[in-house]
Amino acid sequence: MARTNFDMLLQAGCHFGHLKRKWNPAMAPYIYTERNGIHIIDLHKTVVKIDDAAEALKAIARQGKKILFVGTKKQTKEVIADKATSVNMPYVIERWPGGMLTNFPTIRKAVKKMANIDKLMNDGTFSNLSKRELLQITRQRAKLEKNLGSIADLTRLPSALFVVDVMKENIAVREANRLGIPVFGIVDTNSDPKNVDFIIPANDDAKDSVEVILNACCAAIAEGLEERKAEKADEKAAEAQAEAESEEAAPKRTRRARKEEATEAPAAEEEAPAAE
Repeated sequence: MARTNFDMLLQAGCHFGHLKRKWNPAMAPYIYTERNGIHIIDLHKTVVKIDDAAEALKAIARQGKKILFVGTKKQTKEVIADKATSVNMPYVIERWPGGMLTNFPTIRKAVKKMANIDKLMNDGTFSNLSKRELLQITRQRAKLEKNLGSIADLTRLPSALFVVDVMKENIAVREANRLGIPVFGIVDTNSDPKNVDFIIPANDDAKDSVEVILNACCAAIAEGLEERKAEKADEKAAEAQAEAESEEAAPKRTRRARKEEATEAPAAEEEAPAAE
């Protein structure tokens, strides 16, 4: 069953590419035609690519791994944040912090610094500071929250990147390529798809276009998470059943051992007089 269809994508404007003079020839296989100087994306291929990406994302989520969503365009920030939050995944919608993946330990230190500031504020340590010092710390905390708050729970490198506009987020894509992290990307006609593992050819500028694609992908991630929960519940039930069966078997073995001892005792008494 397809997660999206041609009509949904058409209504959302996913087929609108960039001007013909701005195109990247590597996107030629995904372009249907050109109209009024604008390339039109083949949505039949987009449907197939969305389904492929969704199944791969579902498999990653089922393993309990994290997918980092990246998109810093003003018009798509809210959509990315909402969809990523709905499936409890980290996201970056402000400026991409250079070295976030390749220098991940440093990023984690900044996140810990933010947590330490919160802890000191709550226990009253900062109550003796001057207004100026407190204002500086508060501003520093706000800046950290803006840039890194959405990845506070990301304790290790993500297992995949989902990028909206791979051309704008080229630094993030390059870092992921360097570390061997698979990249899922919405790729427009002006972008180079060669560094993207799972290409979704579509309009990456329109909010509706990005939203309909994220709906399908996040629904697949949610399915993967639900299946993981069900598997864990089944494992716990199987373990509980095994423990119950072992507890029931233990008394039976004890009674059997006692019965054997009782039958051996009279036999030993009968043998003793015969030896005299």
